[in-house]
Amino acid sequence: MPIEMDMPKEAESADKFIVKYRQQYYDLSKFMRKHPGGINTLKGLNNGDMTARFLKAPPHSDAAMYLMREYKIDPKDSRKSKSSQKETLHHYDDGELRQRPRETEDTNNNQVDESMEHLVDWSKAMLPQIANITECYDEWVHKPVDRPLRLFGPWYLEMCTKTPWWLVPLFWIPVIIKCVLEELTSAWQDRNQLAVFSAYFLFGVLLWSFLEYTLHRWVFHVKLTSKSGSWLCTFHFMIHGLHHKVPFDPMRLVFPPLPGAVLASIIYTPLSFVLSHPRVVLSGALAGYLCYDMMHYYLHYGNPSLRAFVHMKRYHHHHHFSHQTLGYGISSPLWDVVFKTRIHLRKLRYQLRWS
Repeated sequence: MPIEMDMPKEAESADKFIVKYRQQYYDLSKFMRKHPGGINTLKGLNNGDMTARFLKAPPHSDAAMYLMREYKIDPKDSRKSKSSQKETLHHYDDGELRQRPRETEDTNNNQVDESMEHLVDWSKAMLPQIANITECYDEWVHKPVDRPLRLFGPWYLEMCTKTPWWLVPLFWIPVIIKCVLEELTSAWQDRNQLAVFSAYFLFGVLLWSFLEYTLHRWVFHVKLTSKSGSWLCTFHFMIHGLHHKVPFDPMRLVFPPLPGAVLASIIYTPLSFVLSHPRVVLSGALAGYLCYDMMHYYLHYGNPSLRAFVHMKRYHHHHHFSHQTLGYGISSPLWDVVFKTRIHLRKLRYQLRWS
């Protein structure tokens, strides 16, 4: 149903998507294409009351409710030409004129802790501040926000933490090709050697999928408590916590090539002593990693139409916002099935889309 609001001029532009939920108003224009349920879930709600549809939808997680407050707007900040002494008024469907409630918390059953972000200063580098919030770090880091995050103070360190998605294939594809060609040239004329080459390459891909799962589950999601030390919390935030805190940061969705090369060297060293074709295994593992990183970016910002990719996008969003102790597989749910950490998704009644 349409709602009438005394909004700032900038809120009246066509690119705004204003909705009402309970006693609060939200501008979802920046969130629509990030919404895990797709933009068609919000169809017809612009300048409308979404309360009824929201309550009929599957329950939203605490993380989703916390994220929602990022888009809250205050209709009280109305057109500058009006007197600042006037109360902001809203017309409801019954024609009754009422004042907008001034309470700051949501009035539905989902209570949102508005105080968590006051624990840190978002205008400063975040990493040095983690040591000050270790007692509540695990709770804070799993309450997502949608805002810019600066990890380091010095610009040259901060620059190293941001990676455009295209830099990853640009760096790793030549490395993979070089590793493959050095071994493939000698095996090309011999069918047996070619079969061995293919087996080692596929083993490398499988090895990466296992590393992806184990690193994500037992390193990136290491169990943290209120007694976890500042160094552990800081390390966790640097390698993965920031991604859960700001899941929509497009420059921090892929792994920077430099630390990736260091990790690849660490993995390759023991393989070179125990395997006869370590470079083939490495090339397979790197190919698996490249697919993983590109897929991770696509699951956050892509608009999949194939059912398999839609399922994977939903699966990963559930890991972020609903089941953060499940769904560790990104490129494949294989090891989630093996280790019984799979997320079971409900069937959809309609096709989701994100653009």
